[in-house]
Amino acid sequence: MKSYAVPFEKYVNLADARLGTKVISVTDDWFADVNRLFQPTPAVWKEGVFDDNGKWMDGWESRRKRFEGYDHAVIRLGVPGSIKGVDIDTSFFTGNFPPSASLEACFLAEGDPDDNTQWTEILPAVELQGNSHHYHEIAFDKPVSHLRFNIYPDGGVARLRVHGIPYRDWSTVGDNEQLDLASALNGGRALACSDEHFGRMSNILNPGRGINMGDGWETARRRTPGNDWVIVALGAPGEIERIVVDTLHFKGNYPDSCSIQAAYVKGGTDSQIETQSLFWRELLPSQKLEMHAEHEFSEQIAKLGPITHVRLNIFPDGGVSRLRLFGKAVK
Repeated sequence: MKSYAVPFEKYVNLADARLGTKVISVTDDWFADVNRLFQPTPAVWKEGVFDDNGKWMDGWESRRKRFEGYDHAVIRLGVPGSIKGVDIDTSFFTGNFPPSASLEACFLAEGDPDDNTQWTEILPAVELQGNSHHYHEIAFDKPVSHLRFNIYPDGGVARLRVHGIPYRDWSTVGDNEQLDLASALNGGRALACSDEHFGRMSNILNPGRGINMGDGWETARRRTPGNDWVIVALGAPGEIERIVVDTLHFKGNYPDSCSIQAAYVKGGTDSQIETQSLFWRELLPSQKLEMHAEHEFSEQIAKLGPITHVRLNIFPDGGVSRLRLFGKAVK
């Protein structure tokens, strides 16, 4: 089972490049491209690798500042959301990390920040160490679309993880519009699972198809009776009309079959969901799966009415690349 350094790591990384996160302006990224901050993979060290500007580093690195001021980058999150915590990761930056950093935030329904944008500080300047993770819990419930990441005065950061709950304005969605209610872009999030030895449960909600096995959810080989499962909260309550279970890239390790249970959950906390899910109704009865393929189901779906949560059961274990739950949101 994968371990989490801090509880908020289970939330969606809103600053994931796979969600479309990118920098729209930066004061300086001479040594290392600022958009490397958002790669989903851990930073790597390449011994003896240099480019025209110096040592190749897996992260954002600015030049040594020889005048007043500090470096910063303005970031457009791939999906807006309320932020629960951040990880400022300086892996492999030892003699060239910033002594401190801070974060400011804003929310814009459309467009990008300009000189008139009002920023709110959500993380005051914190001290940084070299080759380290810096976890900071953030209690900011308002949605955020952009961040300004400040480093004082210059230096290198490997990764910036921004964990939170995706936000979508459901009032703008048409009554008959069919959406993937489980997608991270629409506010879906994975809450709990039996095991995530090889791949994180949140991967199955990412947009697009998986790029490799590591871009999915894969459990260890089960050596005891039972089956593996993952619980997903939809971005909004809705009636499910079409389901896609994608085993792309999983060939010798895909599940033999799957089923889905569902419920409309009222009240309680995320930690209570795991036990409750044992008694949820069946949304999709057991279906055989094949390797490296998209499996689409519609006629097999039970008419349960609006739901808020699902539990994907895989038998007995294995890997799933994506889960799509298409339906109409209930307002």
